[in-house]
Amino acid sequence: MTTTIETMISKLAAWLARHSIDVLRVSLGLVFVAFGTLKFFPGVSPAEALSVATLEKLSLGMLSGYAAQVVIAGMEVFIGLTLVTGKLLRTGLVVMAGALAGFFAPYVLFFTNLFPGAPTLEAQYIFKDIVLAAAAMVIGARALGARLVPAHERMERVHDGRERVAA
Repeated sequence: MTTTIETMISKLAAWLARHSIDVLRVSLGLVFVAFGTLKFFPGVSPAEALSVATLEKLSLGMLSGYAAQVVIAGMEVFIGLTLVTGKLLRTGLVVMAGALAGFFAPYVLFFTNLFPGAPTLEAQYIFKDIVLAAAAMVIGARALGARLVPAHERMERVHDGRERVAA
């Protein structure tokens, strides 16, 4: 029975190593498409006012109002589509890096509005972006060539002391 359980765990670990980052990539992409699509419609996104005010400040007033909202929406949908499809993924990840900087900018630009005492709902909304940033790091690592390796794969020492996965 123990051997059967160990075999099942080993197969599950191998399946997760092969597929979990792709599942993370697609699900993160769907989140970006969904939130970005909302921003195309005035008054629908709960983050609309904050995101527009942030882009207005970051662009030094060159983008404001609905134009700012469309830029944000387009950027988020583009990021999402690159994640869902895997096409132009590196470009999408570069755009996402800039977007994530913009996502956290309100903490600096509007701190007292977001934290008048207890965190506002908008502050909490932004806080979830920490998870999006962490997911982006994992996806970025894979896009740059890293791979997830099951723990059961044997590590062996190379003559210079570094470890590598045994073939």
